[in-house]
Amino acid sequence: MEITYTKHGDYLLPDLTLKETKKGNINKYGRMRLAYLKEYKKALYTSLLMKEELTNHLISVSKNSEDLLNTLMENYKKSDERLSEKNKKINHLEWAKLMNNYKNTAEEIILKEYIFI
Repeated sequence: MEITYTKHGDYLLPDLTLKETKKGNINKYGRMRLAYLKEYKKALYTSLLMKEELTNHLISVSKNSEDLLNTLMENYKKSDERLSEKNKKINHLEWAKLMNNYKNTAEEIILKEYIFI
């Protein structure tokens, strides 16, 4: 791999670009991981960028996080009878409050497992 440089003022900066890699969407968890890498894990960010693995990493984090969120939410729905469709029609506000609490709990787990590592 040959690295080319562009002169900006008195400095030569490397032209780092990504090749076409794995196709997929980068959701909010992938963007959060990217921001975390840029801010707190600069060496890992640079390494992934130079190896052209950053996009694959972010897509993987996005997919794994979304899968975990869906699994956790399904488990929460199965384990708590207050989240049934019947209760949703009877007391919608209570149902929405419980769903928001469970979603926040699931997102905290995702942040600890995939984002801030």
